[in-house]
Amino acid sequence: MRHHNANRKFSRVTKVRKALLNSLARSLILHERIETTEPKAKELKSFVEKLITSGKIGTVTVHRVLIAKVGPKATKILTGTLAQKYKERKGGYTRIIKIKRRISDGSKMAIIELI
Repeated sequence: MRHHNANRKFSRVTKVRKALLNSLARSLILHERIETTEPKAKELKSFVEKLITSGKIGTVTVHRVLIAKVGPKATKILTGTLAQKYKERKGGYTRIIKIKRRISDGSKMAIIELI
C-alpha cells in the first residue's frame, strides 16, 4: 500500500530521482521554458516553486542550499532576477501547458514555463 506516499517515483531510486528533479529545475531556471513529460512537469512545478520561494528569502544558508541543488549559475538567477520579479507574488510562479503526445512512445508531453 502507498498510504502517505504521494511523490512520483519515475521508476528510479531516490538519488537518481533527486538528480533528475535538480537538473530539470536548473534547466527551467536557466531557459525559463522547457518541454518534458506531463508527470515530470507536474512534479517539477512544486519543486521549483519551493526553490523560488526560498530564493526570495536571500540568506546565506538558503543561498548555499540552492547552490547544492541547482548550481551557482541558476542560483544567481534565482536570487537576483527571479526574486525581484516575484517579490510581490505569493506563489504560482509556473505554468504547465499540455501539448500533443510524443510520437515515439506516445507519452503525454507538456511545456512548463515561468510566468
